[in-house]
Amino acid sequence: MPLEHCARHHSDLGFRAMLQIPRGDERRQNLIGGQWVAPSTEKYEPCLNPADTREVLGHFPRSGAADAKAAVDAAAKAFAGWAATPPPERGRVLGRAHALLKGKVDLLAEALCREEGKVFGEARGEILKGLNLLEYYAGEGFRTHGKTLPSEARSTLTMTLRQPVGPVALITPWNFPFAIPVWKTAPALVAGCTAVLKPASLTPVCTHLFAEALIEAGLPPGVLNIVTGAGGSVGDALVDDPRIRAISFTGSNEVGLRLYQRAAGRGVKVTLEMGGKNPVVVLDDADLDLAAEGILQGAFGSTGQRCTATSRVVATPAIVPKLTEALVEKARKIRVGNGMSKDVQMGPAVDQSQLETDLEAIAAARSEGARLLCGGERLSSEEHRNGFFCAPTVFDEVEPGTRLARDEVFGPVLAIQSARDFEEALALANDVQYGLTASIYTRDFFAALRFVEKAEVGMVHVNQPTVGGEAQLPFGGIKATGVGEKEMAEEGANFFTHLKTVWLDYTGARRTTNIY
Repeated sequence: MPLEHCARHHSDLGFRAMLQIPRGDERRQNLIGGQWVAPSTEKYEPCLNPADTREVLGHFPRSGAADAKAAVDAAAKAFAGWAATPPPERGRVLGRAHALLKGKVDLLAEALCREEGKVFGEARGEILKGLNLLEYYAGEGFRTHGKTLPSEARSTLTMTLRQPVGPVALITPWNFPFAIPVWKTAPALVAGCTAVLKPASLTPVCTHLFAEALIEAGLPPGVLNIVTGAGGSVGDALVDDPRIRAISFTGSNEVGLRLYQRAAGRGVKVTLEMGGKNPVVVLDDADLDLAAEGILQGAFGSTGQRCTATSRVVATPAIVPKLTEALVEKARKIRVGNGMSKDVQMGPAVDQSQLETDLEAIAAARSEGARLLCGGERLSSEEHRNGFFCAPTVFDEVEPGTRLARDEVFGPVLAIQSARDFEEALALANDVQYGLTASIYTRDFFAALRFVEKAEVGMVHVNQPTVGGEAQLPFGGIKATGVGEKEMAEEGANFFTHLKTVWLDYTGARRTTNIY
């Protein structure tokens, strides 16, 4: 069906009226073949506000393998038509969705705040980042390209073409419920793939609102399908389906590596973005206030629930005492609560399980000899009693090799380590299995460049926090953090394509040149 006949052509005002945050007992369904379909299991689970679990944001399907299969059926059926759609037209669909969502930033931010717990300002920032990504990939439809290269043979034109790999599976985490679904879905669609998206069961609301915008923008039925449910049923069914030709996953190392092993058994492209234990190195010549503010932003922004969060500070001797004092003083003043309250600076853990993980990491750090400087407890006042709140926590005297020095916590817990000099600080920064992001605060140009060169990470910051990313720049890590292509930027779209090499001989004669 031509795309111009798929768009509903509702006014922007009509879309504004349609897009709503689900509430209470409202049941949402899976998106399969352009229709909202009840799960075959007939089971649903509530989406709870982690700041106040008395608030329910609708009920979402607890789907099973049969639902995943139906979604792949729809994606496979839609693939030929979508792949044949010119890339600029595929990009225009994303552009129309961007235009629709741009007028709904505050509503989307509220939905994100209520389902995941980020404070409203952070939630709004995530929505804007997602919209930047959507806008970027809308333009990628005009930039999709291979290469024209010289041939060893006379009168022969050689080139490469990028073509979509086929139906793909996109598995996203709970901590960025708008931005990550966008940064996986948009490049897959503009590349010409059809997709089955499995959002995290804890945070499905923003994904559904994003899908509504794509439908309104004219996305043909079956091009994007959404199935919610447990990874052990839905996720495994997607990974094992022979029609799925690429898998993009963000989540834990345990789940990601198991997925990778299963997919490798049938030769499927996989990209994994997993854990991080991100250091900030602070040298004696650093701007103390700038470093302290950046560290707090990286450590306690989004409640520390992001793969790029600052979890370690490695500082040299002259600055350690003042930096530690500044960090503890500022951490104690962080206002923790419901992210919809204007004065709140940090929200809750996403659920009881994550809160328990945070508290277990704190207990382990104390048992291994780290010194607790502030926080370290669940908040239980009247304001906090119905949510999953952990106090901002800072430790020092954290020894190399201990759990707090090496393992990802994914919560508001910061470890401070001391180093004799730059070389030891660099060694400590690299002394973990992960390699996502790192930062250094210094006025020494040479030290900064050496850190950029030697830090064993996929992304390096100088005099700014470890967090963040931009649509046009590749995102991802090395070592145990990442497998496969980087995400975002041109690389994000390239993952969903394969390269075809072409020879065009215009001699009109039998080729005699030996090019093996």
